[in-house]
Amino acid sequence: MNTKLRADAPAIREPQHAPVARLIRDGMTEGVHYGSVVVLDPDGRVSFRLGDIDAAFYPRSAVKPLQAVAMLRAGLPLDGELLSLAAASHSGEERHLDGTRRILARAGLTEQDLRNVPDLPFDPAVRDEWVRTGRLPSRLAQNCSGKHAAMLWTARLNGWTLPDYLDPAHPLQRAIADTVEELTGQHIARVSTDGCGASLFAVSLLGLARAAARLTTAAPGTPEARVADAMREHAEMASGAKRDVAALMRAVPGLLAKDGFEGVQVAALPDGRAVAVKISDGADRARVPVTAAALAHAGVDPTLLTDFAGQALLGGGRPVGSVRPVEALSR
Repeated sequence: MNTKLRADAPAIREPQHAPVARLIRDGMTEGVHYGSVVVLDPDGRVSFRLGDIDAAFYPRSAVKPLQAVAMLRAGLPLDGELLSLAAASHSGEERHLDGTRRILARAGLTEQDLRNVPDLPFDPAVRDEWVRTGRLPSRLAQNCSGKHAAMLWTARLNGWTLPDYLDPAHPLQRAIADTVEELTGQHIARVSTDGCGASLFAVSLLGLARAAARLTTAAPGTPEARVADAMREHAEMASGAKRDVAALMRAVPGLLAKDGFEGVQVAALPDGRAVAVKISDGADRARVPVTAAALAHAGVDPTLLTDFAGQALLGGGRPVGSVRPVEALSR
């Protein structure tokens, strides 16, 4: 285990979040979203910060690209759309289910070997059709199934046990933890369990942004670059056809982006500029416009981000307001 250049674990405390967005209805503030934002310049220095970027927090699914890097380092032979799926929080579309089956088949395994939690598809339209046709929650439909299939194959390739592949003490999870620490540049503050059952590592928002930048600036052919390339080239496999994170990667050339439950977003550009966002109350309606504002603060052409300014707030069927990033995020 390489422990060089790893800072102490971030402090476990109640984060000192700040206002990051306001809900404006007909010119009056109706509500305030708190959170934290960090923007890194190409040299990895903090060019903008708001709230608490140093406290320990759970990055949720925004850590999946780092988990995929760890699996490639451990010998997982994936690239392209299936590697993107291994780092995905997918929508449960047929392409995602089929891709997960393909990973499992290559490993000589089946859906019964998965240990993620059974669920309905994440995308509302896909979920409604799933229910309408009488299909029940399944491990395959759950949004992390691609990652879990890749975890199983990685474990099998290394001769590790399969039924307990989610145990934090399992060699696979220890290898992932080591990669998370290396790429974030800090020791993990706490290990918990994510919604899907996999180990979840508490890092800082600053550490998450630095890790994303390490993926987009890595040398071609490295595990880091392979994950970044796969996700950018197959954005719909890493999320879904209607997901904002896929649209963001399509809109901004070279951008790597990954979202996570509870209002987490990380994004990085090929030159090392990176942003990370945490919305305290977990609201997606704030996550998207705040991320767009942070990217504009990082120097992304604002005209590329107009579709991510946030959905209009309706009153009687007509627009009466919106969620707007705070003035500190505006340039």
